[in-house]
Amino acid sequence: MKRADAPDVPSLTWEVLPGRPARTRVPEFTDAAAARGWLAAARPALTRALHTHGAVLLRGLPLAGTGDVAEVRDVLIPEPTPYREKATPRSDFGRGVYSSTDLPAAQRIHLHNENSYTLTFPGLLLFACLVAPDEGGATPVADCRAVLGALPPHLVAKMRATGWLLRRSYSDLVSTDWRSAFGSDDPGEVARYCTDNLIAHDWREEGQLRTGQVRPGIISHPATGEEVWFNHLVFWNEWSLDEELRETLVDEFGPDGLPFNTAFGDGTALTREDLAAIQAAYDAATVREPWRPGDLLLVDNILTAHGRDPFRGDRTIAVAMGAPVELSDCRPTVPPAAAFA
Repeated sequence: MKRADAPDVPSLTWEVLPGRPARTRVPEFTDAAAARGWLAAARPALTRALHTHGAVLLRGLPLAGTGDVAEVRDVLIPEPTPYREKATPRSDFGRGVYSSTDLPAAQRIHLHNENSYTLTFPGLLLFACLVAPDEGGATPVADCRAVLGALPPHLVAKMRATGWLLRRSYSDLVSTDWRSAFGSDDPGEVARYCTDNLIAHDWREEGQLRTGQVRPGIISHPATGEEVWFNHLVFWNEWSLDEELRETLVDEFGPDGLPFNTAFGDGTALTREDLAAIQAAYDAATVREPWRPGDLLLVDNILTAHGRDPFRGDRTIAVAMGAPVELSDCRPTVPPAAAFA
């Protein structure tokens, strides 16, 4: 294989196999600086590939630690996006690089678009493999153009007309507390954030917080103009929970006290049949590649949803996000709104 000592403009060839994301093996580099130079030259080609494939895997980069990931991120995604309205535990490795998630290894993470519930969200995501698990642990991705095209028409029409509703109940006992989610100990500051970002909020007994927000669920990519299915509707719906866990949470906190729940934007509940139909559309569009150290997965966060498979053994996947996109630039089918129902 040709050694890349200079940042010549690369000509990238993508291998697309059934069930696998588009991938290419990078040249052998003399050092990390040479790799960064090559990546800088490859950025236009990578952007074109992302608009076509939604996600691309680069195999064989010299990634020895999170510092290398930060250097690569600075080349490929120089404008960072803050992690807003935090929902899952992550380790902060510094310089805007995080763990993919610190949820238990046995737990599957459903496909979703990062921060789909915020008014400004990352346009690009970067996943880098530092330690590959012994078994499982892939980061599956699904083309949201294909998901939208595979959904039953009545669900698409409902989402197009009403959007989707996210309700959150922040607790010190389950899931994320409001201080961690909003990065502040000041209720007034949190209230101002909610007002500014079209989030209904209600302070309850003992200082607990409940929020609600309507978001469009179908948007258009600002560069390609293509419509996509863009939301957390399945990810946080109560029917996605393990049945025993769902019953326990409902018994303990009541149906309105679940840490997360979703519905259509007019408050219409999602049925088990609806969830199964949406999950089937995701499954049909999903591709995955087992991780190897030195793998770099770039994801267009609007065109592509991502998740995590359960795994065994050690797993270190570093994540960075950036290229912020305003929801208002994506032709939302319904306006965002602060609402509980």
